[in-house]
Amino acid sequence: MNPPYEDVQRRVLVVEDNRDCAESLRQLLVRCGYEVLVTHDGEQGLVGARRLQPHVVLCDIGLPDTDGYTVGTVLRQSGRAPRARLIALTGYGEPEDRRRALAAGFDQHLVKPVETNVLLRELETGIRP
Repeated sequence: MNPPYEDVQRRVLVVEDNRDCAESLRQLLVRCGYEVLVTHDGEQGLVGARRLQPHVVLCDIGLPDTDGYTVGTVLRQSGRAPRARLIALTGYGEPEDRRRALAAGFDQHLVKPVETNVLLRELETGIRP
């Protein structure tokens, strides 16, 4: 399945400390035609966002150096990814976790494990111009 964009390869930043999960996501997204940068903690994610200027950020909430809520807030407030669609991809699935993610600037909150078709649909819709 390729992204529905003829002239631009969509860029996805993955911020995920579980290296196996991050690599699986990277492989899936590359096969689907996305340009992917993987980082393994919040600070690397913020640096990666500045470098990549992603269209979508997939960010875990439980990170080793900070939490994904902080990453989302910094990305939104700093202008590092001003039009990126921010998606929390996390094991934290309580209503309070979702509320905190949305308050931090995330556009969507998905609980792991997420079905591939759900994830790809989220990547393909709602990308900010």
